[in-house]
Amino acid sequence: MQLADGLGDRVMRRWQALDPLLPAVPPALPDCGAGLVLAGPAGQVVAAGGCAHLQCEPDSLDKTWGRARRFELTPRVAGPDAGASLDRLLTGWRDHLSRLPESADDDTAAVVTWPSRDISGVSTLLRRGFAPTAVIAARPTGSHPAVPGRLDQGLRIRRAGPADLDAVVRLGLEVIRFDAQVCSVTERPGTAAALRREIGAMLAGPEAWTWLAERDGAAIGMVTAEPPDQAAWIGPLVGPAPAAYLLLMGVQAGERGSGVGAALAARLHEQSAAAGVAVMLLHYAQVKPLSAPFWSQQGYRPLWTVWEASPASAIRPATSS
Repeated sequence: MQLADGLGDRVMRRWQALDPLLPAVPPALPDCGAGLVLAGPAGQVVAAGGCAHLQCEPDSLDKTWGRARRFELTPRVAGPDAGASLDRLLTGWRDHLSRLPESADDDTAAVVTWPSRDISGVSTLLRRGFAPTAVIAARPTGSHPAVPGRLDQGLRIRRAGPADLDAVVRLGLEVIRFDAQVCSVTERPGTAAALRREIGAMLAGPEAWTWLAERDGAAIGMVTAEPPDQAAWIGPLVGPAPAAYLLLMGVQAGERGSGVGAALAARLHEQSAAAGVAVMLLHYAQVKPLSAPFWSQQGYRPLWTVWEASPASAIRPATSS
């Protein structure tokens, strides 16, 4: 869906005033035919929403990171009362989803990704039954010194290769199982195999962006990331380019808080800076108690917040209080 009536330019100006890291040119909206376009009192378009219907492949790793079927609203709001415009968009979107019987299935979610610094939409989303589940955080290169954590004599960090597949998968599954306790991550029957396929493909390439932390030869932590050529799927969400994406990082229980995670992050940041990356992106769980403080210390700050209502039919009507 193309933004009409100069809406794209007005959204861009609004975004840049809110957060200079937001993209300067809003990407085109997905279009399922829902027709979510709002006009103000003078007839000018003040908001539009794109709706995407996503069904995860049965054996994909993406099915681990959220519900199996997702209905995603991409809102573009430029009017003077953004909260009210978003509320109207949600009303139209709720009506659209109510005509889809599958939106009531347990393994579904209605998802809205909203700029983290745009507080005008927060009360609206809460009132309509959404909860903040995840943050997309950004770290511009050079904004924070990449200072490694202190490493004791028995600890080293090295680049991982194909022979380290078992260790990386083991540590990755530990992260998934921890996150499943506090957010919409779900370990499914095919999760381990899907993670092995994805990590295996990454490690098979030359100089994969994956590192292991080892204590006395035993792997105790890992970080893996997608360089810009693999992170094109998320690049449009941030202004600076090129962007890379930190896919997964974890330190095994008993070693957390010892500086291992900071050292792994610093090694990745050194690599990304040398490769000319302008900004590193990642997701973290909104309510995971360790995530926000840790990633803030590494130079990341919220860019987008992911809001979710599950099942997708759970969006409350506008009259709810």
